[in-house]
Amino acid sequence: MSQITNTITLAGGCFWCTEAIFKRVKGVIAVKSGYAGSQVANPSYKQVCSGKTGAAEGVQVTFEPSLISFETLLDIFWNTHDPQP
Repeated sequence: MSQITNTITLAGGCFWCTEAIFKRVKGVIAVKSGYAGSQVANPSYKQVCSGKTGAAEGVQVTFEPSLISFETLLDIFWNTHDPQP
């Protein structure tokens, strides 16, 4: 029997911190770090840090909805980072 999975992409400043949190959550199958919303194709970390690419550090979380809900993932996200610059 194959498991049903969903994917959510969240951008929130530091992907290393966000990735570490989601990797420990029951029902999360995979977490992939990267950049979201860039105006530059395949930007480097240095380019993103310059603030000139429009990119945000983010994570793509693959999860099993029978074990954890989309809403719970959002709660974790909003309670584990400060959206202030």
